Amino acid sequence: MKIYTKTGDQGITSLYGGSRVPKHHIRINSYGTVDELNAWLGLLRDQPIDLNSKDMLLVIQDKLFTIGAILATEPEKELLKNGKERLKIPLIVERDIELLEREMDMMDEQLQPMTHFIMPGGHPIVSYCHIARTVCRRAERMTTLLYEQEPFNDKVLAYMNRLSDYLFVLSRKLSSDVKAEEIKWIPKNMDE
Repeated sequence: MKIYTKTGDQGITSLYGGSRVPKHHIRINSYGTVDELNAWLGLLRDQPIDLNSKDMLLVIQDKLFTIGAILATEPEKELLKNGKERLKIPLIVERDIELLEREMDMMDEQLQPMTHFIMPGGHPIVSYCHIARTVCRRAERMTTLLYEQEPFNDKVLAYMNRLSDYLFVLSRKLSSDVKAEEIKWIPKNMDE
């Protein structure tokens, strides 16, 4: 099987289920941004970080593939005319969200309380995590726009929201692990 099909040369692509849409369609932007996030998480996972974080990132990457499949499928294409499931796409469920929450709680227990916003950076590993967090927020914005137009499993929205929180807490944990200074954002007066 060749990787190139030439079917997208005119700016049109296929959704999961066969429909053809422009490559700038909100559905394509949504799952494309989730794919971008997945790539950043792969880069983060490739860094010298603790095994639990690597394992969690792999679990999250798997869930992002599931989310990508959900977003790439038009709701009316999920079922056959007889009401049976056409495409065997896994679901995002409450326990997926709860796993992120438990991991955040465990990391938070080991961190100093946060009193200010924190400037991204301090170490390349931490910066990769912050980039992933901001891409996650963009993916969340895209998916909420798609959801307004064509609703899907709302657990996807909750997962994306919780994932960006998880990535923020992970960035703080990684900062602690590599002994990077967390620089607090303290607004300065323009008159100073």
